[in-house]
Amino acid sequence: MIKGAIHSTESFGSVDGPGIRYIIFLRGCYMRCRYCHNPDTWEMKQENLRTADELLDEAERYRSYWGKRGGITVSGGEPLLQIDFLIDLFTKAKARGIHTTLDTCGQPFKRTEAFLEKFDALLKVTDLVMLDVKHIRSEAHKSLTGHTNEAILDCGRYLSEQGVPLWIRHVLVSSLNDSDELLHELAQYIGTLRTVEKIEVLPYHALGVHKWEVLGLPYTLKDEMPPSAERVANAETILRSQWQR
Repeated sequence: MIKGAIHSTESFGSVDGPGIRYIIFLRGCYMRCRYCHNPDTWEMKQENLRTADELLDEAERYRSYWGKRGGITVSGGEPLLQIDFLIDLFTKAKARGIHTTLDTCGQPFKRTEAFLEKFDALLKVTDLVMLDVKHIRSEAHKSLTGHTNEAILDCGRYLSEQGVPLWIRHVLVSSLNDSDELLHELAQYIGTLRTVEKIEVLPYHALGVHKWEVLGLPYTLKDEMPPSAERVANAETILRSQWQR
C-alpha cells in the first residue's frame, strides 16, 4: 500500500486552483528558495504517512463547499518527489469525480523514459498544473533557489505539448526579478506555451520568516519590501502581453 509523507492539509483553500480546494502539502523539496514560506516542508521525513483513501475520505467531508469548480490541490514541498503516491492519489480522486490540481515547480522533470512513464501516467489523471516559474534566467534562478531552471522551463514546454491546462505563477521580488527586461523575457517564454489558462503574479511577502527562525536558518531577504501595487500591475501587463489565449 502506497503512503505519502504529508506535511499538512488545508480544508478551505481559495487561491490554489479553481474554486474552493482541499490542499495537501507533501514533504520534500530539493530547491532552497530564498523566500520560501514553507521551509519546514523541505526535508523528506517519513512521518504523518497517509494513504490516498484516508486523505480523500477527509477531503470529501468538505465537498459540499467546492461547488462545480473546486476539488483537491497537491502542493509542497515538491509533490513530484512523491510521484508514485501522486499517481495513486489522483487516480482514486478521479474515480470519485474529484477535480485534481498539481502545484509544482517542475524541478524534478527530465525527459528520460523512466520519468516520463510515470509523469505521463500522472498527467492522465491531472486536470490542471500550476507551474511556478521563479526566474527566467538560469544563473539568477540558481542564485535564488540553488538550482538552474532548464528542467522547469522544459517541464512547461512538455505540459504544453501534452495539452495539459496550465496556470503560470511568478513570485515578484523587487530586488531579484522585477525589471521590465526580465519580465519581457518571461513573457516570451509564456508565449511559446499553448495551454496557459491563467497567469498569476504573486507579490513577495515575508510571512514565512518565523519558520526560518524556528528552524535556525538564515533568512537573506529580511530587508526586502513587497513590490508596489503598480509594479505588480506592470508585471501582470507584461507577462500577459504574449499570452496565447
